Formats: sequence, C-alpha cells, structure tokens
Amino acid sequence: MRGRVKLLGAAAGTALSVPLALWAWSESEAREDADDSPGGPRQVPADLRGRDPEATPAARRVYALLAGLENDARRGRPSRTVIGQHVELHNERYNAEYGDYRGTKQPGYYYRKARDITGRLPGFVELDLGPGYDRPGWAVGEARSYSRAWPSCRKRWGYAEDAVDLAMGVWAGLPRPADGSYNPSGIRTDCASNGAEVVLPHNGGGPAGLVGFSFHQPYPGSPVKGFAQTLQRNSPAAKDPGWFARVVTEGSSEHRALLHDLGYLADHLGYLADQGVPVLLRPYHEMNTAPGRGFWWAGQDPAAFRKLWRLTYDFLVGRRGLHNLIFVWAPNSWDGSYGRQPRAWFPGGDYVDVVGVDDYSGGPGQPFGGRPWTEVWYRGLEEYRRPRVVAESFHVPLGAAQPDTLTRTPWVLWTVWGQALSYDNVSAPRWKNTGADVKRTYGSPQVITAGAFARSNDLT
Repeated sequence: MRGRVKLLGAAAGTALSVPLALWAWSESEAREDADDSPGGPRQVPADLRGRDPEATPAARRVYALLAGLENDARRGRPSRTVIGQHVELHNERYNAEYGDYRGTKQPGYYYRKARDITGRLPGFVELDLGPGYDRPGWAVGEARSYSRAWPSCRKRWGYAEDAVDLAMGVWAGLPRPADGSYNPSGIRTDCASNGAEVVLPHNGGGPAGLVGFSFHQPYPGSPVKGFAQTLQRNSPAAKDPGWFARVVTEGSSEHRALLHDLGYLADHLGYLADQGVPVLLRPYHEMNTAPGRGFWWAGQDPAAFRKLWRLTYDFLVGRRGLHNLIFVWAPNSWDGSYGRQPRAWFPGGDYVDVVGVDDYSGGPGQPFGGRPWTEVWYRGLEEYRRPRVVAESFHVPLGAAQPDTLTRTPWVLWTVWGQALSYDNVSAPRWKNTGADVKRTYGSPQVITAGAFARSNDLT
C-alpha cells in the first residue's frame, strides 16, 4: 500500500485522515481493477462518477472501498466484510418493550451494544428517518438548521435529530467540535419529552465508521406516520388498484404527497451533504414481495416501481443536488413464496450503486434450499455487477452454525437488524445470536469494525 488517503470530513472543507489499509483503492487503481479478466467473473465499476459525475470525494472513496472489496472477491483474492448494525431509533427511544432491556433506552443503544459484547463498534451503522412513531404528520423534536420547515418540539419526533446527530458522530466521531447546528457533545435536552436528557454513545472522537439511511416511508398522504402506515394492507393500494400509478404520475395529488415526504428526507440528508458526510441510502427495500404483502411500494407493477425509484433519484440528486449519496437496492430474499425473483424491479445501473438482500429466508441452522447459508442470494446478485451486501439479517455472519459464511460468500457489507443482535426471541429461537456468535464475528480478521476506521493513519 502506498501513502495516505484523506477523505472530506464532517465540516465542509475539512479533511479526515483514515487508514490507507481500508481506503487503498485510488480512483486510477479502481478503474484499472474494474476491467474484466478473461474467463473470470465480471468486475464491478469502481468509480462513482460513472453514475454521478458530481459525486463528492468522500462518497467516491466510500464507494471505491466497497467496489474494491467486491472486485477482490471476484478475482479470488482475500477480501473482507464491513460489519454493520441497523439502529431503530424510534423504537429505542419510545418503545419500552423493545429489545433485550425493558425500559427507556438512549439512542444508539444497539450501536453501543456491539461494543458492550465485544469491545468493538460496528464499521457501519444504518439509521431510519421513517416511519415515525404513530404521530400526525412529519415533524421534528427541536428544529435545527436543516429541519425548520417542519413542526418542532413534537412528541415522539426527537429521534429524527438523534438520527442525524448519530450519523455525524459515526462518520466523524463523538464528541467533536461544533459545526453550527449539530450538537457536538452528543448530549441534549429533549423539549418534547419533558426535558429528558438524551445521550448519544461516545466513540472516541474520531472517524468511527460508515453511515447509511433507510426510509420506512408511510404511504404518501398518510395523516399518521408510523410503521402500520408503511404496510400495503393499510395503504390505499389495498382497495384501489390505480392508486400506486397515481403516486408516480406527475401532477396528481398522490404524487405531490410523495414529493412532500421526499422533501422531509432530503432536508435531513442535505445537512449531512453540507457537512461532507457520505450516506448509503437504501429506499424502497423488499419491493419483490408477493402482491398484498409487505410495504406499500412492494408487489407493485415492476415498471411503476422502477419509475418510483427513478423519480426519487431525480428528486434527491437532480432537484436537491445531493451528491453524497450511494444508492442501495435491496430486495427481499426470493424464496418463491414471500419474495419473488427481483430482476424485474431493478431500476438500472444508472440509478443503483450497490445491490443487496434482506435475508429472512432460512437461517444459519437451516439454510434455504439446503445450500450453504446466503449462497443463493450471493450468487443471484452477481449478474448486477455491483458490490453485494446483506442489507438486513437477524444474524451475525460467523455464528457457530456457519463459521465459514464469509469464506464462501464474501459480502462486502453485512448489517444486523436492530434488536436481533442480542434479543432472545423464545418464540423464534432460530433468530438468536449468542454472545459467542457476536464475539466470533467482531473478532474475525475477515471483518472490518469501527476500530479499523479509528486507528492511526500512519499505515503504509
């Protein structure tokens, strides 16, 4: 490895140094290594500017890292996997029954939980700006520079600021210097929760990992924002077969409602863009479920879904100028019953940077189809020529039942879903991760944790 690489950091114009061992893929090397080898698997494009010529330097570096890991795997070289953790902030903040602890939880509980178990933090954290927590309309807790367009100090909406604050803290470290709107200490008083103190987990004050966002968006026009309103059976699509087509038709009231929702998403992501934070954005996941099941955007006519994705892309990138985004397309595991083969819903390479799977079919103890765990999805995603990720799983990849998962299927990123990291679900024991499973994963040399991002940058 040669020299160092600097990434744009939290404040515009500020550079954050990170280990070249992780950011080894310069753009010239990435383009060279993306060339196809005769007789081998086709390499993935490794320069984000092929999709977005205005992509930020930080977003390009993050994507080059993922593409480099993917191309290593495709060439049969040793590769590594960034271990990720999804954080359901709305449940952590407001659902006392959520997870392995009964009571009020501070935001980032399951981000910190990985360190409680293993001494290490995840290398990637995915947050969610939806679905809300059963309250009317989009809102925020305390208005910030990026959220003044939305009603503030609203009950059960403070998690929206927590999501942005935690994203800043994962990318740049907590605590850290102030940059204006951001709360640098990670400690704030929530005006909407009777003055309760909210504390984000400190992580060393330096670069601590990669950041992603999902958007469990309630159906456009829903008066209440909550998980129930994300489901197809509770949306107008359940009774009106023409509703979804109107959502993607410019000029309709349903389309205007969609753009209103996307404005909420863009305002929050825009602040992160202004601060130089790249975001892996995973919208409209699990779109390939059977009709009548899953989310309001799922099981729809594939052409209409592709239109939804593309107009969302055009709104965020074209209209709002968000060039810090890396777009992740993640169907549900296509087991032939709940999930169907997803190819028809793929929006196209001009709109997607990373492909993945939400893996809920089978498990490490009983893999789907009797084949090695996750191999069906890994091989099935190869044709898209994009870095491959497990976008959601109840399990860590290296449990006792499948200790060679990442050898057989070297996913570049693997994200454990929320409470599943340590929640003992007695009604579904196949979901359980033991402490030993989590330690085995976080301690493996095949896995990249936050420590790799936080180390000295003097590696050569």
